[in-house]
Amino acid sequence: MNATTPEDYCGTFFAAKLLGLSVGTIQALVEKNELTAWKTKGGHRRISMESIRKYQRKHGLAETAEKAKFLKVLVVEDDPATLEMFKSTIDSWTLPIDVSLMSSAMEALIDINTLKPDVLITDLNMPGVDGFELLRTLRANASFSSMVLVAMTGLSPAEVTEQGGLPAQTVTVQKPVDMRWFNGFVAALVALRQS
Repeated sequence: MNATTPEDYCGTFFAAKLLGLSVGTIQALVEKNELTAWKTKGGHRRISMESIRKYQRKHGLAETAEKAKFLKVLVVEDDPATLEMFKSTIDSWTLPIDVSLMSSAMEALIDINTLKPDVLITDLNMPGVDGFELLRTLRANASFSSMVLVAMTGLSPAEVTEQGGLPAQTVTVQKPVDMRWFNGFVAALVALRQS
């Protein structure tokens, strides 16, 4: 299956929040064909919103709001501990967001056209294609001109400048990321989207 617009499908995290289930349970429902899903080129599962609504009706659950009102966030981080911190923190939020987590910039570049995130949060120092190249590539493409770009780094401003700097309007956050700030930042973006 391949949905036609981003509003037709969501990620595993988002499906778990919508149905009040764990990510593992969502994966099991997909394996049992109780939820319809497909995988992106990078191997990330996308779940049909219509199959989620059918599951909700079948089990007497309240149907979801339109997905278009939800903020799509992509986090790119090669450090497993930091990626896990983002995962567990975001899991605890009740914000209307659909989050995808990836461990490399190359993975993000492969799936960015499919995911079409509203917000990209990326580490700068990664092996292979780094966050600098990812951000510059996206900012140079008119299709992603409205995407909010956030760079996470342990580098000083002088070190960032030495590496060619960041594209205009990139928000820079020092590592370790203050997750309270991150929650407030995302909440503000959600509020702007819904107003």
